[in-house]
Amino acid sequence: MTKYLGADEYRSLPDPKYYAGLQDKELFVYDSGYESFGSDRRVQIAREIEDTALNQSEKVVACAGYYTDACYESVKVHSNGFAGSKKSASFSVGLEVTVCDDKECRPNDFDFKTVRYIKDIPDHKKIAIASVERAFSKIGQKKIDSGKYDMIVENRARTRLLNALAGPMRARNIQQKNSCLEDKLGTKIGSDKLTIIDDPFIEYGLGSRLYDDEGMATRKRIMIEKGVLKSYYVDNYYGKKLGWEPTIGGSTNSVYEYGDKSLDDLIAMMGTGILVTGFIGGNSSASSGDFSYGIVGQLIKDGKAVHPINEMNVSGNVLDLWPKLAEVGNDPYTFSSNRRPSMYFKDIDFSGV
Repeated sequence: MTKYLGADEYRSLPDPKYYAGLQDKELFVYDSGYESFGSDRRVQIAREIEDTALNQSEKVVACAGYYTDACYESVKVHSNGFAGSKKSASFSVGLEVTVCDDKECRPNDFDFKTVRYIKDIPDHKKIAIASVERAFSKIGQKKIDSGKYDMIVENRARTRLLNALAGPMRARNIQQKNSCLEDKLGTKIGSDKLTIIDDPFIEYGLGSRLYDDEGMATRKRIMIEKGVLKSYYVDNYYGKKLGWEPTIGGSTNSVYEYGDKSLDDLIAMMGTGILVTGFIGGNSSASSGDFSYGIVGQLIKDGKAVHPINEMNVSGNVLDLWPKLAEVGNDPYTFSSNRRPSMYFKDIDFSGV
């Protein structure tokens, strides 16, 4: 069928110079214990998570504990000189739980953890207990008035806001005129609190690798420094279309410059604001930078949680959002390749009542 395709002058292997500098490092991304971890133990973990949750309260009306693992192995050989192989494994445990209140509402929540080595699987019973507690903390959810509020995004919350920033940093979007960060290289797009480093060499890291999908050697790279955009994610194909040197096609491990405050410290310093514990639906535009996401969380007053909130939206533009980053927590979420901390933003738009 390739005989019917038009020729694409940009579709070719990377220049062999990008294979040079391939690191000889042990990243510890494959646990040989994977091969001896039996199915009976897998089922037992899932059942223990579920049983622990069900035993927390008679108001737990539904739950689903799970265990999953994966093993990946590949060999890549290019006709212009590259040869490499890699093998990795991952292990995940989690729980989704639903509880009921006296008004027959059904709030639910979840928790999950992913690691590289069996020995690092967290206490799955603690995961079950935490999930139930989080579900009960949602009882009494209600909207509050629309307006501008300070916002804390918990580290475990889905990476919606970060993805809205990373999308426009990709060469594909830039080349297709679908990026609000086009021509922003070297300019300040966030506050001094925002520093993101792409680090492919973290031991046990969920995004660690010595070469990317095109065989190009990975290297540690500053993406954003003190709010200044330092680099794009540039793969070989779109790099050629743009006439740019390739960097890497996508992120490996995203590491932040962390602060000195815990999540509790951030909450304590908040007057009136919203702690976002999760995002629900919504969308963002790479071309304009606009975003709108549904949220769940807690209303905070004078450093204390007042009541849970839901059915509200946070909206804005990434070019306006990141300059409002006021504080970064000391609590990186290590169960993801995106090791984001809790983050405190000032004066963010929320729509509610």
